[in-house]
Amino acid sequence: MKLDGIEGKVAIVTGSGGGIGEGYAKGLAAQGAKVVVAEIQKENGERVADEIRQSGAEAKFIEVDVGSPESTKAMADAAIDAFGGIDFLVNNAAIFGDMKLDSLVNVDWDYYRRFMNVNMDGALLCARACFPSMKQRPGAAIVNQSSTAAWMGVGFYGLAKLAMNGITQCLAREMGHAGVRVNAIAPGPTDTQALKNTAGEYAGQLVAQLPLSRLGQPEDMVNACLFLLSDASSWITGQVLNVDGGQISRL
Repeated sequence: MKLDGIEGKVAIVTGSGGGIGEGYAKGLAAQGAKVVVAEIQKENGERVADEIRQSGAEAKFIEVDVGSPESTKAMADAAIDAFGGIDFLVNNAAIFGDMKLDSLVNVDWDYYRRFMNVNMDGALLCARACFPSMKQRPGAAIVNQSSTAAWMGVGFYGLAKLAMNGITQCLAREMGHAGVRVNAIAPGPTDTQALKNTAGEYAGQLVAQLPLSRLGQPEDMVNACLFLLSDASSWITGQVLNVDGGQISRL
């Protein structure tokens, strides 16, 4: 089903060389958007961009380190050079599938700083880089990737995602005057290689605790993302949408 307000728009999706991010990029392309596949892993990013082009849509791969101000600025500039501007930003990039499992009181400090630089600061750096163009484009919107871990007290990953919710709300207030909407999606356990790498044999236990007892699929997140970017959500900003099979209940 086509959603109003996406066709012909320019969308940057970070971390879109696989998993949910790849789903976001291909979902936007299927809606007629011009997609920037922004990815630190060159081979994966080029593959996704090539597959989008083979489907008949427009796409460009841009290598980016979202934890670098210089790299995110270069990403935005390259997107503008390629497609004339930026309408949508999906901040999906994160260290997850290969992250270290450790506690806040024991994690190596240098690793913690790099982790937070990517998983927390990266969304802000990308938003800062893209905002000058987005504020000139009617209907511009940002979707940040949060997680149900934000409400579960699960170490530095949960802390970064809780911060992502705060960034979403703060940017929604700061950017609203320019007509740029900012929302977030909080996925529950989703059937990706990253989850298999991180949760392993515990994935089944997670599913057993869900009211809707199945793993989420990338398509579940894609549908939510497309809604939040489309005109159908034109009066929604500063919100975190749980797409989690009922894992978290928030009042």
